[in-house]
Amino acid sequence: MSEASTETQRRFADVVETLASEPKVSVGQSGKKGFGSSALQVNGKIFAMVSSAGAFVVKLPRQRVEQLEAAGAGQKFDPGHGRLMKEWLAVHPKSKQSWPALAREALSYVGRGP
Repeated sequence: MSEASTETQRRFADVVETLASEPKVSVGQSGKKGFGSSALQVNGKIFAMVSSAGAFVVKLPRQRVEQLEAAGAGQKFDPGHGRLMKEWLAVHPKSKQSWPALAREALSYVGRGP
């Protein structure tokens, strides 16, 4: 494991520790591999994860993703098929944005339901 991905995993573990005890939040899905297998979820919906490329990724409103992207905090997430996901931000590893704060924002966004 590279130093960067080890750091990403450590920082994500801190986010998990911070949010795992929140109501209706779960971590991963037992028996599942691949996309979202170790992601943070609320009501069964993913709101924060580490991608297969080793990026910390959060689901936020499209306008918020665009705002953070314009500020240089990250870019729209590409899950690998060349189509950018407009409500998902892949956070730059060197970004000054707080991962727990972004994950909490994502939890609030995804958890509010229909």
